[in-house]
Amino acid sequence: MSVSELLPTRTESTGIHVLVDSSEPLTEQLVGQLARLCDELEDAEKTTFAVLHIEGAPGVRERPWPGEVGIHLVNKWEQALRRLERSPAGVVAVASGECAGPALDILLAADHRIVTADVRLSAAVTSGRLWPGMAVHRLAQQLGVARARRLVLFGTEVTAREGVELGLFDHVAVDRAGISDAILSAAELLSGMIGGELAIRRRLLLDAVTTSYEESLGAHLAACDRTLRHQSADRA
Repeated sequence: MSVSELLPTRTESTGIHVLVDSSEPLTEQLVGQLARLCDELEDAEKTTFAVLHIEGAPGVRERPWPGEVGIHLVNKWEQALRRLERSPAGVVAVASGECAGPALDILLAADHRIVTADVRLSAAVTSGRLWPGMAVHRLAQQLGVARARRLVLFGTEVTAREGVELGLFDHVAVDRAGISDAILSAAELLSGMIGGELAIRRRLLLDAVTTSYEESLGAHLAACDRTLRHQSADRA
């Protein structure tokens, strides 16, 4: 099932929806698309969330990513992903079919990941070599080195079932209705966060992998203090 088949449904649903073609190379337009999405999320109401629909294509695994670009554009892409990853709003990613190129980057930056049963995800490659972008860092950080090893060292494809077992995917949908329902369920989860709660939880979770207990303590105490103040305000 193609993500583009969901366009009528997605444009009628809530949230900010963006379609990404995983077969295209890295361009200024793609970076700008992500930057504009971040602008909207940062300026929108706190209940708003984003849905990035990643369109797969046959043979995309063989197409080089990022293509013929300079390191300056690569840096802009990584900065846009980091900004998305730190967005105050929730981010949902939906992927279908054979996905490579920017697909792994976007999925790893999302809070909730939905795929169709036919998804086959691969790490990006260029000239037969693994693209050593920050997706490698995020894979090791989020899944652990042991689980990320096969994908990074050998470029192994990940199916829907394998992705769920790895913790890479959150939900597998079998049809259009299933994807729509999964998006609505994810929206309910994400919209339940108060203020910047989601961003704080993300930060604490990701920092825990690379930061010592002593270094993390201050951030966790600040988060605890914030929660206690909210609790007092709710009782007042």
